[in-house]
Amino acid sequence: MSVLKNDRLLKALLRQPVDVTPVWMMRQAGRYLPEYRATREKAGSFLNLCKTPELACEVTLQPLARFPLDAAILFSDILTIPDAMGLGLYFTEGEGPRFERPVRNEQDIAALGSPDPEQELRYVMDAVRTIRRELQGRVPLIGFSGSPWTLATYMVEGGGAKNFALSKGMMFDRPDLMHALLGKVADAVTAYLNAQVAAGAQALMIFDTWGGVLSPRDYEEFSLAYMRRVIGGLTREAEGRRVPVILFTKGGGQWLPEMADSGCDGLGVDWTTDLKDARRAVGDRVALQGNMDPCLLYASPERIRKGVADVLESFGTGPGHVFNLGHGIHPNIEPEHAAAMVEAVHELSPPYHR
Repeated sequence: MSVLKNDRLLKALLRQPVDVTPVWMMRQAGRYLPEYRATREKAGSFLNLCKTPELACEVTLQPLARFPLDAAILFSDILTIPDAMGLGLYFTEGEGPRFERPVRNEQDIAALGSPDPEQELRYVMDAVRTIRRELQGRVPLIGFSGSPWTLATYMVEGGGAKNFALSKGMMFDRPDLMHALLGKVADAVTAYLNAQVAAGAQALMIFDTWGGVLSPRDYEEFSLAYMRRVIGGLTREAEGRRVPVILFTKGGGQWLPEMADSGCDGLGVDWTTDLKDARRAVGDRVALQGNMDPCLLYASPERIRKGVADVLESFGTGPGHVFNLGHGIHPNIEPEHAAAMVEAVHELSPPYHR
């Protein structure tokens, strides 16, 4: 594997000194880029794009050709695991992801396969290997997965949901079933992330998109406990250096101290929590990633620059900050506005690292 020329992200996640605050964006390879839309058209469908390693590599690298970002993140989808477990993933225009065979009872859970990442998910591992080769050590590659709870909600609902009636119904009425499902998913997530590291991922992120819909007690039992289990089973060193793990629960600001004790290296923070409060809550235990409101990218470059300054000031001086949006970049953002943000982070952050 090639020598890493820019390791700011990995250093920041381990709370080591850096010259400037590293920056990347969730969904940085996506629909806001015209070149992404062109590749997506060439692929014929979103699923084809995910399942064709050369095209997944192409879109992963597109934002790096435009912006001086400090990381690449694997282009894939969180629902690859349930698909590989036999649920039959498909996408419908305007409706998002759906599953042909949702998980609703004991029999459905018993029937779930344990996917071999190098068999059923080989296309993801091939994408990781291809991206690492093409990156040539420019920046680190982040691998990722959805959290067990988040994946379980899609599996039970059969797709996206507004009030999580079916998944919460199972959780409240048949906690034994939900725990059985979460256990299987957690094992699959652990194997999947470890395979990404073996294929060349240099940092990992767990997206707990729907953990924030739970009450504190249910979050601990049905989401955080399983993320802790995943983190406990992960490969934490590869190519002679630590593989940092970032945990991100959208809407989970009130649980940051508990999340910091999960064994992760960094916590993603959404824009509803001030970084100064997050830093006070977790102390020096973990790095923090975030957390500009993605909608600020609709504003003028001058206003974006002020927003960047505010986030940097909120975190304050010293190591342990990775600049990011508080959630994924929106599809109709002007690429020039994303460029203004990245530029501002690199320009305004040096004083915080002296």
